[in-house]
Amino acid sequence: MAEKKGQSDKIKELTEKLEAGIKEVFTSDRYREYLSVMNKFHSYSFNNSMLILLQKPEASYVAGYKTWGTLDRHVRKGEKGITIVAPCPYKTKKTVEVLDDKTGQVKRDSYGNPMTEVKEIQYASFRAVSIFDISQTEGRPLPELAEELKGEISDYKVLMDSIREVAPVPIYFESWEGSKKGHYDLGKKEIVIKSGMSELQTVKTAIHETAHSILHKDRAHIRDSATMEVETESTAFIVCQHLGLDTSDYSFGYLAGWSSDKTLPVLKSSLQTIQKTAHEVIENLDRAILKNTNNLDISLSIADEPIKISGIGDTHRHRR
Repeated sequence: MAEKKGQSDKIKELTEKLEAGIKEVFTSDRYREYLSVMNKFHSYSFNNSMLILLQKPEASYVAGYKTWGTLDRHVRKGEKGITIVAPCPYKTKKTVEVLDDKTGQVKRDSYGNPMTEVKEIQYASFRAVSIFDISQTEGRPLPELAEELKGEISDYKVLMDSIREVAPVPIYFESWEGSKKGHYDLGKKEIVIKSGMSELQTVKTAIHETAHSILHKDRAHIRDSATMEVETESTAFIVCQHLGLDTSDYSFGYLAGWSSDKTLPVLKSSLQTIQKTAHEVIENLDRAILKNTNNLDISLSIADEPIKISGIGDTHRHRR
């Protein structure tokens, strides 16, 4: 019980560090430049988030054809848009009966006939519109808050094999252009990670998408985009910190980009979910790493100094 309490305290401490790091990003010149561009992107409703996720799960930044033009980018010829539903209210004039403000009854003239007036009435209406992901466009690069992580990880293969065991869906690698690091495909029930990234970025992305596959595993668990990204990246940050991997350069900026309010309401409302998920992933990952480390013949690759993955009791050596 004491051990579990200790881990809970550690996770709480890491979430506080995360909040402080995000707030620090808000004061940077880089954030002001980023915000001036990102204000052109809309926050999509639950239903539209679902439509985007089902049609193009790898989408990162989406906007209409004209909006991309204002950002000095253009949609490539032949690209198929992502269909969402946009409000399209319309007004019409209609003759209606006049009601008495006090009684609520229909007013009548001296002949006993209902009194009427012409009113402009607005009706709710919706229409299908097309939006496009940044991967479908070309032109001026968008400003980035998150710096891609660099660096190798000792026992990288052990760690990736362990993440594959913990993830509830298969993990695959593919190559593509653009800054998107990976995605969880809700329809195919699989995680896809961009090939060719550094070991640290790959591990962080794998944990991020694993959190997605746990938290947002089906349509019943889909939330708005901002909430989903804050939950998953926060979980990834905590798990990586537990493993002794510092992802601050990426995570703080990434989360600031999804946090439109400096009081961080999305983060605060999701803290319980984040802490519970991080705890679950850490426990399962620790067990998988311990098993895979014990199965590894470490005598095949011996370095000068032993190192330890945080949270794992067995010491193992750096593999060159």
